[in-house]
Amino acid sequence: MKKLLLSIALLLTLISSYAQKNFQGMAVYESKTSTADFKKRFEGNKEMTPEMQKGIEERMKKMFEKTFILNFDKQTSIYKEEEKLDAPGQNGGGMRMMSSFMGGGGTYYKNVKDKNYSVDKEFMGKEFLIKDSLKTYKWVMESETRSIGGYTCYKATTVIPASKTDFRNFRPKREEDKKVEIKSDSSKTDTKEKKTNFMDEIELPKEITITAWYTPEIPVNQGPEGYWGLPGLILEVNDGKTIILCSKVVLNAKDKVEIKAPTNGKVISQKDYDETIIKKMEEFRQMNQSQGGHGGPGRGMRFGG
Repeated sequence: MKKLLLSIALLLTLISSYAQKNFQGMAVYESKTSTADFKKRFEGNKEMTPEMQKGIEERMKKMFEKTFILNFDKQTSIYKEEEKLDAPGQNGGGMRMMSSFMGGGGTYYKNVKDKNYSVDKEFMGKEFLIKDSLKTYKWVMESETRSIGGYTCYKATTVIPASKTDFRNFRPKREEDKKVEIKSDSSKTDTKEKKTNFMDEIELPKEITITAWYTPEIPVNQGPEGYWGLPGLILEVNDGKTIILCSKVVLNAKDKVEIKAPTNGKVISQKDYDETIIKKMEEFRQMNQSQGGHGGPGRGMRFGG
């Protein structure tokens, strides 16, 4: 009898181990970034026709509303934007460049066991492969709960520095702040240039508060983008401007997805990549100033090597 019980226990252990090893899930996330502040900037522009406003709103919607797929197992995950064909006549190249600033730009691979990640991004015709350690989030666990897609979720919050290379973090400057800057800058005599220079119209907060909702019912240490570190799959992330909300979860589907890290691109750390992008943004700002604020994105900018 003892031998039989031991055999059953061993069999159950093996089955549990096999199930964990082969466990896999898929989650669909809808990402939306508020554009209300930016819309106000051109709604009162008398030089802009209704057709021009509509065109800008459509392009902003395409940039700020996206669908992502997260495939995950117990230790690893890949997060990637759902592929969509560009409509005829749309500037796909420009949209791809902007996606690097909008939380997109390739396959985001996380290994929560080894605490590292890699993501491939294309910026202005050059491919980068960012490899680095996962960010450690100091989550504050709260007792508040809500239901998302039938799963009971718990609230957690954290405060992080705002990324200088994520355009979703930028905010339009308040009119009073811009007036103070113009008044204090004695080297600038032409204030009209400042008004038409887009890069001088925006600012970056020092910190942003992240609110996450996770479900222990799916016990994996994963989430969208670079978010992780909670005792359950993160189904929603909100930074006050961008909301990433899970709309669908499929567990242990018949067809498995190969979860592996991307390999294409010049290997670079997150710090070096950010410095490269910031340098190019500053070049664009200076070029835009020299052209009276009318330089097109990327015009005249080149990567060396």
